[in-house]
Amino acid sequence: MMNKVTVYLVRHAIKERTIGDVPITSEGEIQAQRTAQYFSNLGIHTILASPLRRATDTAQHISTSTNIEVNIDHRLRERANWGDLPGQTFEEFVEMWDRCTRDPDYIPPIGDSARQACERLSSLLADLVEAEVESTELGNDASDRNIVIVTHGGLITDYLANTFPESDLNRFHTHFISQQSQLVPECSITELVYEDGSFNLVRFAAVEHLN
Repeated sequence: MMNKVTVYLVRHAIKERTIGDVPITSEGEIQAQRTAQYFSNLGIHTILASPLRRATDTAQHISTSTNIEVNIDHRLRERANWGDLPGQTFEEFVEMWDRCTRDPDYIPPIGDSARQACERLSSLLADLVEAEVESTELGNDASDRNIVIVTHGGLITDYLANTFPESDLNRFHTHFISQQSQLVPECSITELVYEDGSFNLVRFAAVEHLN
């Protein structure tokens, strides 16, 4: 029997409000430290992060508190990042972003559609499960696995909105689909548990650890 796999999807801490691949702010540093403290006693086995600096900055705090190395996976990057398309204003970026949110199959001039972003994260999660299946078959450590993934709010909601029935999502927030862009605060934790052949959403955008 395969070990239970728990995946904690963490949005990065508050970032600098400017164009490009930006770091987290001093307030974000405090958020990241509190998030790291939360994970310090949970028995984390793996930490994965988006290559964007705001995610790696956040993940490094968790790495320090858990003594687990951060692994970068490009499938965890955001759907699109302001600054990737030369000459694009912030207003144009927001318009592009909102169109992607409304139409998950719309492929923007830079980046991925919401559905493509979902497929990226789904692919990573499938790989993690496959690795656990192989480990179990080889008779390795039989303990349950706890995995932290530090990524972006858009990718988290892209995955949820394109994976779970809307009725399931509305149990966590009414009108989830229409309001998804405002639902995942910085350093919030969304928890997925893999059991009986699929991932179940057990906690969404929790922030109690930040208080």
